[in-house]
Amino acid sequence: MYQSFGISEDVIDLFNRCEKDCKDKFSEIDEACNYNSLKVLTAFHKNKVSEACFNSTTGYGYNDLGRETIENIFKDILGADDCLVRNQFISGSHALNVCFQALLRPGDLLLSISGKPYDTMDEVIGIKDNPSSLKSYGVKYDQIELVNDDFDYDKIEEYIKNNKVKVVEIQRSRGYSTRKSIDLTKIGMVIKLIKSIDKDVIIMVDNCYGAFVEDREPTEVGADVIASSFMKNLGSGIATSGGYIVGKKKYINLIAERLTAPGVGKDMGANFNVLTTYYKGLYFAPSVVAAALKTMTFAAYMLEKLNYKVTPKYNEERTDIIQVVELGSEEALKKFCEGLQLGGAIESKLKPVPCEMPGYPHAEMMAGSTFIPSATIELSCDGPIIPPYRVYMQGSLTYDYGKLGILIALNNMEG
Repeated sequence: MYQSFGISEDVIDLFNRCEKDCKDKFSEIDEACNYNSLKVLTAFHKNKVSEACFNSTTGYGYNDLGRETIENIFKDILGADDCLVRNQFISGSHALNVCFQALLRPGDLLLSISGKPYDTMDEVIGIKDNPSSLKSYGVKYDQIELVNDDFDYDKIEEYIKNNKVKVVEIQRSRGYSTRKSIDLTKIGMVIKLIKSIDKDVIIMVDNCYGAFVEDREPTEVGADVIASSFMKNLGSGIATSGGYIVGKKKYINLIAERLTAPGVGKDMGANFNVLTTYYKGLYFAPSVVAAALKTMTFAAYMLEKLNYKVTPKYNEERTDIIQVVELGSEEALKKFCEGLQLGGAIESKLKPVPCEMPGYPHAEMMAGSTFIPSATIELSCDGPIIPPYRVYMQGSLTYDYGKLGILIALNNMEG
């Protein structure tokens, strides 16, 4: 059957060895899936989900039972006081921007302690000039680099003691940097340190790509606010738009009033018949995240055995669903992306080409034959066309489709 796709015998032989060697890691992933499934089911039961929760609302969206229930479910699962689950969030970057705009005022100081945030935050913060940036409103920004893929605890302690920081931002996933993603044990340690110096500092974590990967979430280790979009883990390739922000009630109130209007907050916002996708997406999320993790583990093994530099390695602990592969040349990056596009189900015959993308400083090569455009919980990859030509891969709704996509991509590159 594999040969009907033109997959070589060498790739098939490597695949057979891979599944055997990855068995222990797959078992660990299944354990986390079971635990997170229990969390979801418990929250559904506690909040008495019924068919009435799926009803559509339009107009102002007053008294939306389904919206209020899904927000209660999210806060219970993610260990927080309050939550916003809204289709009005158009992306993870949008959700993060709403948080920043709500929590910061002119003269306030925003500090990133995980180095420079993801490229799409450059114009939000003002790292790159934009008349609508935080910088243009008088918000100050500084950053502290990681040291050996861990927080620089001494420098952070000194900085917090000597500066009045309003918001500390932590990006859990690596973005386009070479550093590793940050696990929740380290995040919990640095939050404890910061709060011991100044309990009023707001800790905000970018949770994109991280939800349900571990058995805890950043809010359960002390984060005040976390945010992400449904194009990632908790949307499961079922939610067609939207995102979530969870955290302490006083901060969620501020964020809600930035999203809607002062005095309105969470009380308005029609769901336009998307709630079923949110409930179903969350219900499937533990299994879909597990499938994505198995697919990335499988990909890491295969690519490392083919002498490509990968991070994380197949047997390393993961805190997000991202797999980075250093391909070494523009041609190899293009061939891999073309192969991954070919290995999907939707628009698989299209050939990706490098192009400029809004919010990104370099031309990007992106591949994803996905049911929902830009849904990175579905098997997809992207990479800037700059040396050393790294591709950032993520997702897969099922492991079986994921491994087929990887096999076809590798065959396209190696063949």
